[in-house]
Amino acid sequence: MSKVAIVILNWNGATMLRRFLPSVVAHAAEDTEVIVADNASTDDSLELLEKEFPQVRTILLDRNWGFAEGYNKALAKVDAQYYVLLNSDVEVTAHWLTPLVAFMDEHGEAAACQPKLLAAADHGKYEYAGACGGLLDRYGYPYCRGRLFDTVETDHGQYDTPEQVLWATGACLVIRSEDYHAVGGLDGRFFAHNEEIDLCWRLQLQGRQVWCIPESKVYHVGGGTLPKGNARKTFLNFRNNLTMLYKNLPDEELRPVMRMRWWLDYLAAFQTLILNGNVADFKAIFKARRAFKKWIPQFEESRKEIQSHRKVANVVGRSAISIVWQYYARGRKRYSDLPR
Repeated sequence: MSKVAIVILNWNGATMLRRFLPSVVAHAAEDTEVIVADNASTDDSLELLEKEFPQVRTILLDRNWGFAEGYNKALAKVDAQYYVLLNSDVEVTAHWLTPLVAFMDEHGEAAACQPKLLAAADHGKYEYAGACGGLLDRYGYPYCRGRLFDTVETDHGQYDTPEQVLWATGACLVIRSEDYHAVGGLDGRFFAHNEEIDLCWRLQLQGRQVWCIPESKVYHVGGGTLPKGNARKTFLNFRNNLTMLYKNLPDEELRPVMRMRWWLDYLAAFQTLILNGNVADFKAIFKARRAFKKWIPQFEESRKEIQSHRKVANVVGRSAISIVWQYYARGRKRYSDLPR
């Protein structure tokens, strides 16, 4: 058994592997195994790995299972104390894993953690996908220390204190293998998007903790497979976010939150159409809500199991505020401006 297994899920990402895998290999400690799990790529990814990275173990999957189920299938074949789920478009730094693993070793109550996520294109800015740790507002909208909606802050060290959060980014997620499997891993039905938030929420309901450790930092390109503004990405985000709420919200909150989300989602749809002229995203939000309603029966048993086995009433990092109201109505664009 390795102490740490860095597992990169790849799908037609030869360009990213060629650019970023060398830094991962160069900065891997002796007790760390580097693995690429390939989601049936049709580009030259496998040839690249064989020729240029023979020291990297390759796990071949029979088709594109998406992010969630792809990782489930790959990690079932990995024996390590800690898994590191790492996107192929992440550049790591020297000793980046040291503070993350040290924190996990010293804090048995922590199930998962993430580093500070900065932008590959501008090392002075946080990166959209996880910044300095993720939170969730009252109605299920995710935001980060360092990023609210599309406003990404410059890093001045303002969030350099380790902090317990609700979710750690799937772009670079360190998680105990026993915790990952104890809650059933990522929900493969999601395919991609919101799956790491759902996983971290389920972990917290079991009394486990999720942290951001800013002493470690990595640089993320972001949007490598589905770029921002892609209608498919919009569909998956809205459908999966609603499903995550259905699974994890306590009984007393489910109906009021879902009623408010009905209004907020359609408001978002018309906003993107009227203000941005984005017909594709407008249609994607409507499609996502229809898809959510249609597949709710698939998640009834999941909800029953989660709610019947929850060990805590409240989770850290889920606030009572509406981030939509704070951002658009109150003009609060930075995490530090939000009411506590």
